Amino acid sequence: MSATEIDFYELLGVSRDADGAVIKSAYRKLAMKHHPDRNPGCSESEAKFKAISVAYDCLKDPQKRAAYDRYGHAAFQQGGGGHPGADFGDIGDIFETIFGQAFGGGGRSQARRGADLRYDMQISLEDAFHGKDTQIEIEVSQSCDDCHGTGARPGTRARTCNLCSGMGKVRAKQGFFVVERPCPNCHGQGEVIADPCRSCGGEGRIDLPQKLDVEIPPGVDTGTRIRLSGKGEAGPRGAPPGDLYIFLHIQPHAIFEREGTTLVTRAPISFTKAALGGEIEIADLAGKPVTLSIPAGIQSGRQLRQRGAGMPVLQGRGRGDLVVELLVETPTKLTKEQRSLLEQFRDTETGDECPESRGFFDKIKEALGG
Repeated sequence: MSATEIDFYELLGVSRDADGAVIKSAYRKLAMKHHPDRNPGCSESEAKFKAISVAYDCLKDPQKRAAYDRYGHAAFQQGGGGHPGADFGDIGDIFETIFGQAFGGGGRSQARRGADLRYDMQISLEDAFHGKDTQIEIEVSQSCDDCHGTGARPGTRARTCNLCSGMGKVRAKQGFFVVERPCPNCHGQGEVIADPCRSCGGEGRIDLPQKLDVEIPPGVDTGTRIRLSGKGEAGPRGAPPGDLYIFLHIQPHAIFEREGTTLVTRAPISFTKAALGGEIEIADLAGKPVTLSIPAGIQSGRQLRQRGAGMPVLQGRGRGDLVVELLVETPTKLTKEQRSLLEQFRDTETGDECPESRGFFDKIKEALGG
């Protein structure tokens, strides 16, 4: 079984909107079932174990998961950053769950870290060019002020769980194995709150609006991720908080299109300027004038490039280029004098003035046997 052939969510048996806790729980159950040490000599279990490990390594990481949700397996192929190799950082926990203290286990379960959160922010191309200091407001679980995150009513404290004696785990023998599971009485905490805090209901956290300062550096693009460490959801009963990930989306601009660090725009010019040559002046996103020289006889669709007048390089030096595509405009309103001058010009045409046009119609005549 190859993890590149089956949907990661199907491999783990979870829905596409499952949160990190559900994904981790599904992975742990499958890893315990298919671990090679529990299935010696079974190549099918070994392949399944590797596949679910690759899937979990992708889905537990917010950035990898966002890329996978958008592009599927193609996000990690042909320059997309490589396939998400399995990270076996959770295997130690699984060993402990299966074999208990034989692999250095024992002790109270570690406090579960709060969930990571995602925030999508729309910014203008000008903000992406200059950078921006802004503020956002989100509602997120924060440590309860009344109980200071303990979950117990002020003036009281949690007591040691009688069922697991504060270990947070209970053991059960299954054949040759001694299996450890989270204590059903304290849910792995090792402590029981007899008198929960009225503000948070014993959870140790409460949903509150929070204002956060965000620094957007110059040069960001759609998909750029800004991480605010410790600004995610608070963990239960004083556990560490998760992180907040801000994903940026650049709004369309009225004049410029962006291709990496290159800015592209289109500028109409008169047919006389295209024929005789001259100059045009536009402004870049910094508001500085950019003067471009137009060679005589330039054709519609030709591009002129101004080095260093594009977008800043994110976390680097210098700027990209500004590319101006010229569109030769045919006049629609002529005075009598202008029409007369054009008619005089037409009477003097020999066909050599526009070689592409002449060559095209010569080919037409040849094709028709003329």
